[in-house]
Amino acid sequence: MGSLPIAVSGSTVNGGGCRWWRWCNKNNSTAKSNSNGSSNSSSSDPCANSSAFVFFLVSFVCLASIAGLYCRLLLPPNVHTTLSSLGCNEDNEGSWSIGVYYGDSPFNLKPIEEANVWRNKTLAWPVANPVVTCASASGASFPSNFVADPFLYVQGDILYLFFEAKNSITMQGDIGVARSTDKGATWEQLGVALDEDWHLSYPYVFDYNGNTYMMPEGSAKGDLRLYRAVKFPTEWQLEKIIMKKPLVDSFIIQHDGKYWLFGSDHSGIDAKKNGQLEIWYSSSPLGPWKPHKKNPIYNTDKSKGARNGGRPFLYEGHLHRAGQDCGETYGRRLRLFKIEILTPTEYKEVEVPLGLKESMKGRNAWNGARSHQLDVQQLSSGEWVAVMDGDRVPSGDVNRRFILGCASVLGVVMLVILFGMLLGAVKGLVPLSWCPHNVGKRSDATFNWERSSLLSNRMRLFCSRLNRASSSLRARIKPKTCSGGLVLAVIFLVTVVLMCTGVKYIYGGSGAQEAYPLNGQYSQFTLLTMTYDARLWNLKMYVKHYSRCSSVREIVVVWNKGQPPELSELDSAVPVRIRVEEQNSLNNRFKVDPLIKTRAVLELDDDIMMPCDDVERGFKVWREHPERIVGFYPRLADGNPLKYRAENHAREHNGYNMILTGAAFIDSKMAFEKYWSNEAAAGRAVVDKLFNCEDVLLNYLYANASSSSTVEYVKPAWAIDTSKFSGVAISRNTQSHYGLRSSCLQKFSEMYGSISSRKSEFHRRSDGWDV
Repeated sequence: MGSLPIAVSGSTVNGGGCRWWRWCNKNNSTAKSNSNGSSNSSSSDPCANSSAFVFFLVSFVCLASIAGLYCRLLLPPNVHTTLSSLGCNEDNEGSWSIGVYYGDSPFNLKPIEEANVWRNKTLAWPVANPVVTCASASGASFPSNFVADPFLYVQGDILYLFFEAKNSITMQGDIGVARSTDKGATWEQLGVALDEDWHLSYPYVFDYNGNTYMMPEGSAKGDLRLYRAVKFPTEWQLEKIIMKKPLVDSFIIQHDGKYWLFGSDHSGIDAKKNGQLEIWYSSSPLGPWKPHKKNPIYNTDKSKGARNGGRPFLYEGHLHRAGQDCGETYGRRLRLFKIEILTPTEYKEVEVPLGLKESMKGRNAWNGARSHQLDVQQLSSGEWVAVMDGDRVPSGDVNRRFILGCASVLGVVMLVILFGMLLGAVKGLVPLSWCPHNVGKRSDATFNWERSSLLSNRMRLFCSRLNRASSSLRARIKPKTCSGGLVLAVIFLVTVVLMCTGVKYIYGGSGAQEAYPLNGQYSQFTLLTMTYDARLWNLKMYVKHYSRCSSVREIVVVWNKGQPPELSELDSAVPVRIRVEEQNSLNNRFKVDPLIKTRAVLELDDDIMMPCDDVERGFKVWREHPERIVGFYPRLADGNPLKYRAENHAREHNGYNMILTGAAFIDSKMAFEKYWSNEAAAGRAVVDKLFNCEDVLLNYLYANASSSSTVEYVKPAWAIDTSKFSGVAISRNTQSHYGLRSSCLQKFSEMYGSISSRKSEFHRRSDGWDV
């Protein structure tokens, strides 16, 4: 026990490094001459302990460096941490938000992005879901981790939205309210409508006898309460406790001269959580309430949709109820039921299709993992509007990731120990000082107890076997042989994979590469690429990857040559349109296309692969500056005569004046009209002649039309050129390619004026995305 501290002291006082080596060497000699249990001596040897310490230290530094590099390059930042300084914290209940849908019927609802709702063009809309988020509520000074359970209240042309906002300080649900005057495109947050000392959610709002009532879910209080609006929509007072049962997700409807109350009571001994439903009836929403003869109507599997999922609605004379399918996780999806019989003694409903298509983008979609609340209502115009909540992660995702992350780290520790044993740096799995028979000086009573203690005997045996396993394993695998070296390599690779996996689970967040909002709003863009038949392999991988990015609405493939593929050959999460061109020309990239419905277009070569997070960051920057070319590859055209050089030249001179449009956001209307204007005809002829420089021409056209900055750079975390793998790179000879582009620079300068005097510096942005 005391030898190691003494040794360390000897190595640090009076330059005792040599004394430490001599002490170790002497100690090792003594250990070798000791014939009574050599394994025990080597394990207690301070030199062996020192080598083990150094091994673990080096292993930690090495793995930490690999994990840090993995985080830097492959893990996207947590978007929610940038949304609000007050709320939007990671919550084990999820990251719920709210979207708006429109349709000509409740069974033909489409998200707001498909309605092409435009308002303020400087923000590069159309609007995309979600329209209300935790940042929306937190920005109105009531900090929230998420918003869910939306209910609409229609008052003429004004929509009011009541919803649950989970307070990030008290960690309980409050009822928030927002108002919209443009059919749900934008929402003004009005604040907290109802706040109690217990959790509130599911704010069902309705009118009765000239009053507006709210019946929120407050089962934590043990009853069902009805509130009346004193000053709509922000002031409410308790009207009545209408039932002393902790009903959850309840609503009241009028049908056949009676009022019906639907809700779930999970407090019963035999009640199945999320699988129970009861019905009550009365002559007034204020009660008294009588139970349905067949209560509980459901007490079944939680995937059957028993728990209510929003406001019921009447369509073509039939009443419909939304229910939650909680089979895979809480609130996984909505199921819709048509009520065929509703009397005090009978109840019958049949499931009907909801008509909403689930996103294929997975966690990159705001509602990719689950959706559990729907309120659909008809406006005076006859159009139907709906609000629905959604989440990108399942319930309990934070806890699950923490457990998996800890399990991965534990696996790393075990593999590091195994690796050290095979290298000989770790002499035993358990230090002898941990074993009961080697605890220093003991009394006779302790010694007698150890002799008679079964636990002590088993512990001694267990420690001895573990420590012998080290030398036995090393002798069997033989690390110095080829097969032993292969085993070491495999263990090292598995350790690295487990380390990165653990970091991903614990530090990397939910794994979603989310969209970045601007002023609390989201939008979408069209992805456009140009290709031909020899690059089909690149295109398939390209479409599969980028179609899963959150803000991509559609992919347009400009097909320049050969037989185009069938759409069924492309695995896409968004619509794909192949535009076949008659002439093989690079000018086709910027052809005016009236079928493009978004203002933003990302021109991206089919051989560039980068993370969706980089794409989303670039889109946010472009929405801030929609009049510019915003992209990922900067260039600096300078010199006399002008020369085209690589990105390194721009960085050496800390500035750029061009952005390559092989990976850049542009305004679809402005850019395409500039490119196909009469002014650009001579430049297009140069492009056709050289079969090059279409992106250089667009930069000149932008610069010629504005005296301010026209380009903006965003640094990608990483980007891969897939043409290197497929062998179909267009510009194989770099020197020749750069020569052609230098010639283009000189020609375009004569036509449109030089851009050499323009220069945007790196490191200008406060977000650090242009480093």
